[in-house]
Amino acid sequence: MTKKLTIQDIARLAEVSTGTVSRVLNNKPDVDPLTRKRILRIVEEQGYVPSITAAGLAVGRNRLISVLVPALTWPLVSELMLSVAEIVEETSYEIVLYSISTSNHEHDCSRVIDRILATKLTAGLLAVFPGQSARHLMELHQHGFPVVLIDDQNAPLDDIPWVGADNRGGAYAATRHLIQLGHQRIACIQGPMKYKVSHDRYKGYCDALQEAGLERDPTLVQEGDFMPSGGQACARAFFTRPLPERPTAVFAGSDLMAYGVMSAAQEFRLRIPEDLALVGFDDNPSSAHMQPALTTVRQPFPDMGQRAIELLLHLIEQSRSARQLRYENGRQPQKVLVEEVPRLQLPTSLVIRESCGALQKHSLFS
Repeated sequence: MTKKLTIQDIARLAEVSTGTVSRVLNNKPDVDPLTRKRILRIVEEQGYVPSITAAGLAVGRNRLISVLVPALTWPLVSELMLSVAEIVEETSYEIVLYSISTSNHEHDCSRVIDRILATKLTAGLLAVFPGQSARHLMELHQHGFPVVLIDDQNAPLDDIPWVGADNRGGAYAATRHLIQLGHQRIACIQGPMKYKVSHDRYKGYCDALQEAGLERDPTLVQEGDFMPSGGQACARAFFTRPLPERPTAVFAGSDLMAYGVMSAAQEFRLRIPEDLALVGFDDNPSSAHMQPALTTVRQPFPDMGQRAIELLLHLIEQSRSARQLRYENGRQPQKVLVEEVPRLQLPTSLVIRESCGALQKHSLFS
């Protein structure tokens, strides 16, 4: 096998320093035009492919952005990552993607973070749904390492940059819509209550009931797990009750749990939306193709990904400038104290489809 060329080999062939080669490869202006032309000709003739990490070390600049995501099978990750990738493609950075196991999330996340820091090649970290591991990321942020969370799903972390959706407002809009359709016995299937988003969505559900003067019935509330099986189990508990005590509508805290409600409704021969109105949360790509199509709260995942990576790139540049200034002044890096931490909450929107019955009611009077 032919030995892979290094930047030192190119420098030797061009009879220049490795620093000059590095400046040419990074399109820096302070190189003699004839020298630049000679180096680029040698690079082309030799078929040299620069290493991202080596180039980063040569110029004292890390070129990698690490992105922590939950299992890649989650239906929402692709939308987020597409918008992140579109922004990064316009920069000199590259993405390193880490998928975290859902079975041992905190341990795996902590191990990945340690690995990222050990390489010293990562400029910043974008964490999607970090859950309990957000506390590890807080420590990084407090020591000046650029970190941005997307939808922390955990206790409030007011001291770390964050981008998320208005979960409470979205749940309120969904429940209010069901009330406007005439429903009074509206069940709520929560997500796991260890997550902040589950509390926020439940609060939005309660807000709408209170505004309408409807008493909150604890027997109409079940805790699910964000998955179809959890939604199905909760719905079965509702449907086995005597007919007057059954809900006429269900607000599910995720689309996946709403799919489980649909399965349970089929078991009990309940028609959606004729016998039961249903609203989910997320607007997964498959929700529009369910039978019936699912009314749901759309989270702005592409916008969340875009705003989060733009924020992270901004923090990276801030951190780099601060480091350069400290070294120029002969001072060592120290713990960074941030006075105002960016926290962006993006609006959700209600997508009305067949499962809530609104379209059928409209057709009757149109």
